[in-house]
Amino acid sequence: MLTNDYVPGTPNWVDLGSRDVTAAAAFYGDLFGWGFQPAGPEMGGYGMFQLGGETVAAIGPLQDEQAQPAWTVYFHTPDADATTKAVEQAGGGVRFPPMAVADQGRLAGYSDPGGSEFAVWEPGTNPGLDRVGDGGLCWTELYTTDAAKAKQFYGAVFDWDFEDMPLPGDAGSYAVASRSGGGRQGSHSGIMQLGTDMLPEGTSYWQPYFSVADVDGTVAKAAARGGAVLMPGTDMAGVGRLALLRDPEGAFFALLRAADPDTPVSPGA
Repeated sequence: MLTNDYVPGTPNWVDLGSRDVTAAAAFYGDLFGWGFQPAGPEMGGYGMFQLGGETVAAIGPLQDEQAQPAWTVYFHTPDADATTKAVEQAGGGVRFPPMAVADQGRLAGYSDPGGSEFAVWEPGTNPGLDRVGDGGLCWTELYTTDAAKAKQFYGAVFDWDFEDMPLPGDAGSYAVASRSGGGRQGSHSGIMQLGTDMLPEGTSYWQPYFSVADVDGTVAKAAARGGAVLMPGTDMAGVGRLALLRDPEGAFFALLRAADPDTPVSPGA
């Protein structure tokens, strides 16, 4: 269950890289009721999505013309330099090394052995998102072609604990990741193995889930505004109702209305 009481290894930021920040901000604003607050000219077009005056996500222009629009999940680290070493030792790649964002904190970007991109945020004056859960980020999920290798990698880098949950039929299992020693109440992410034929781009990736009160209504809004519905609203026992989407630029994201807001969620399970 995500909270903004951030501890090492838990998601503490999420942002969208976009080719058209204005259009993307309008899409998500219509979808979730988020407002867009530019961070200032010195931030190169980067800005915050806010709900009720609280930051729930961020958005900025893509820095690489060849890059695809995508959401990036950030995990808390107390030491970005040490995490960078851990990523390299575990077989991951460094997309960009630790860098400071004024006095707010430091960030670094990586890819895991399966090619999934993620990042870390080392807090300074900015600890992370103001709001998670209601109206914001509520879960993160890795779709990978090699779940065993992913578990080994993220366990080494972030010291996550894992609990394998069986999937219906012969679909394998879903690994629920929790902060070290946190148990199910400390769960924050899931790892799910899929074949390349089941991945929209044939490659592994991280996906954010956003909490909404009306999954089907939000799906309809997304489709009407140019988004693609990969999986319509679907009930999952003990989890709630969820849907998988792509925004008009192709970035993957998901929706969730939890069955019980106080119960840890595991959408893939």
